[in-house]
Amino acid sequence: MLENKSVKEIISLIKTKEASIKEVVIFYLERIKKYNPSLNAIVSIKEEEQIINEAKHKDEKFDESKPLFGLPLASKDLLDVVGFPTTCGFPGYKDYFPKKNSIIVDRQIDAGGIMIGKTNTAELGVGAHTANRLFGITPNVYGNTQSSGGSSGGAGVAVAAELLPFADGTDMMGSCRTPAAYANVYGFRPTPGLLPDYRTNDKKKNLPIISTPGCLARTPDDMAILLDVIAGEHKEDPISFSLKNSFKDTNISDQEFSKIKIGWLSDMNGNYQYDPDLVEMCNKQLNSLEKNKVVIEHLKPNVDAHKLWNCWGTLRAKSIYEDINEEIIAMNIKDVNQMTPQALWEYNKGIKLTEDDVKLALNSRIELSNDVNSLFGSFDFLALPSQQSFPFDKNLRHPEKINDQIMDTYHRWIEIHIFASLFYLPSISLPIGFNKDGFPIGIQIIAKTKEDLKVMSFAKKYEEIFNFSNHKPNLN
Repeated sequence: MLENKSVKEIISLIKTKEASIKEVVIFYLERIKKYNPSLNAIVSIKEEEQIINEAKHKDEKFDESKPLFGLPLASKDLLDVVGFPTTCGFPGYKDYFPKKNSIIVDRQIDAGGIMIGKTNTAELGVGAHTANRLFGITPNVYGNTQSSGGSSGGAGVAVAAELLPFADGTDMMGSCRTPAAYANVYGFRPTPGLLPDYRTNDKKKNLPIISTPGCLARTPDDMAILLDVIAGEHKEDPISFSLKNSFKDTNISDQEFSKIKIGWLSDMNGNYQYDPDLVEMCNKQLNSLEKNKVVIEHLKPNVDAHKLWNCWGTLRAKSIYEDINEEIIAMNIKDVNQMTPQALWEYNKGIKLTEDDVKLALNSRIELSNDVNSLFGSFDFLALPSQQSFPFDKNLRHPEKINDQIMDTYHRWIEIHIFASLFYLPSISLPIGFNKDGFPIGIQIIAKTKEDLKVMSFAKKYEEIFNFSNHKPNLN
């Protein structure tokens, strides 16, 4: 009765008492038991009896004011959930049990959700491939030889496989967007501050907020239900803010949709490398949008991609260094060389950066921001692919070559994500189809800062037209 139902439909069944919260929870638990052993998407989980008892309690004390109605949820293993270790997939953190929840976790629980576990992540959240030494690899839900992307790969796979109704994540350099694209679901990186986090570290007050909580869902309507719960101002996040309207209620009419103009950035004047056929698949889907009267213009942006990369590299390394250094002290980690090569690369780069290096990068960001914002003068949205590579061999750390060009760093293959991340631009990955090997890819739709509702209204209409959520992975 519940398989292939949207979250909106499941909530309706609960509200009308056609399905109990217990029945809904058991449906998801049975799918987890059946499919998670091979998918490795959920890596920590409560005892089944405890989860079912929580569901029974919510049925007995049914509260219609709680918008998540007892839905089973799992948070990315970078976020704190009391009762579970926050391991970040790193063996050195396996015994760290937080004393309080992350803000968005609290909000999900307060809204009636049942927190059942944690989803897998790239080790320490670094690297866009969900693999770590503590829990192992989360493979692609459409073929277990390939990567699920990262770092929110556990969330993407869990959502696509209907192990969870939707899921939170985090996104620095596409960590929600790449897994979504690799799983044929929607992945959203909001304007930093819309989803609050504990941001009180004075050491980083001069750095841009390059990482933010995000979320993944099978449809934008499902995502909107979660966003209305977790979004909004919080007193312990100085950059947090609220929007005037709800995500659930935001919509766009056919007439408004037909007036939309999108600037297609493609390969950024030849500066970004893509797997063969990937851009062509994006072009094909953009042509389909044009048939629905959306205006698509191929742009040659006046943005220095080399300068953009250098600016990002400095600010990312500095930010990651500050985070890791703080955690090393707090967790009493004796040897930084215990970290993954990716995290160690960022740490070693960050420790060498001078104040002048950071100042130069910050000034570059201001200059680049002016160039980027000018692109929105004639367009409602900008568009880029959601990834530069099709899902790659899961036993690799990252694609070593793209289009016969060697990747000079471990994260050059996700360079396309810095465009939105560096300038606080809300971005959603939309599914666009499958390559010849049957693996999904996506395209990013990017708006101006704080135009998150506008992004979601577009995504809703997009799903209404193309119905990508009807394409399901074959798990049998």
